[in-house]
Amino acid sequence: MLRKMGEAVATVARKVNETVESGSDTLELRLEGNFLHRLPNEVSTLQHLKAIDLSRNQFHDFPEQLTTLPELETINLEENEIVDVPVEKLAAMPALRSINLRFNPLSAEVRVIAPPLIKFDMLMSPEGARAPPP
Repeated sequence: MLRKMGEAVATVARKVNETVESGSDTLELRLEGNFLHRLPNEVSTLQHLKAIDLSRNQFHDFPEQLTTLPELETINLEENEIVDVPVEKLAAMPALRSINLRFNPLSAEVRVIAPPLIKFDMLMSPEGARAPPP
């Protein structure tokens, strides 16, 4: 398990560095399936990030540093363990167009509060739905 965690940390560090160094206008960070449970603080420096894929990880808390990224358009957090989402902060994100929260055990409060507050696509699975086996 420690070896897998070390590999995941190395992968994240490499991908964040590649993204920062590329200087591309269409910045996308793909960190799916890396056993992550939190993001490194350096992610908040990616002010031109447009899309991030954090699907199939082990997040229990929504990575709130994403809400500080002004150009972020797409967030994929499918198949994590997220219960609560900072709906008000997400609603204030100027460029956000889509967030995928399918197959997360979202609280009933998030399911009720989110739809009237948001102006972007928020994908959620029916309550109690489970991801299909790999």
